[in-house]
Amino acid sequence: MHGGQETTLLTMMIPLFHHGMVLCGLPYSNPELHTTLSGGSQNGVTHLAQGDNKSKLTNEEQTLCIEQGRRLAFLAAKLSNLNTK
Repeated sequence: MHGGQETTLLTMMIPLFHHGMVLCGLPYSNPELHTTLSGGSQNGVTHLAQGDNKSKLTNEEQTLCIEQGRRLAFLAAKLSNLNTK
């Protein structure tokens, strides 16, 4: 299920690292990573559209999207505090 999605995410990371970006994945403490059957990995949120592009986001995918956004906001706040000292 994740082969192409994870490869895409990992390939996108290389030039971002080159430019000094900080990346934010999802830790396995998110239980939805263990139960999703459609998308989402420790490398980031994804969606498996089944080739018809009509598949809606599952509850797990939506939760993982929210959790990754929450984690990104937390990390951005921490980094922001480092720059003010």
